[in-house]
Amino acid sequence: MNILAKPVNFINEVRSELSKVAWSTRKELLASTILVITVTLIMTVFIGIVDLSLSRFLSMVFK
Repeated sequence: MNILAKPVNFINEVRSELSKVAWSTRKELLASTILVITVTLIMTVFIGIVDLSLSRFLSMVFK
């Protein structure tokens, strides 16, 4: 096998495997993206509230 046959064979195998992948539809991708952004925002607000509450509580305790 010459030096160029291996990379060409690899590329052909990658293309073959990628054709077997079940790709998401645009609608599924959009729904998943919105879900991830929404959950991230909810968790950000929750962690922010907990952090603020604990900060105020601890500052009252240690005064």
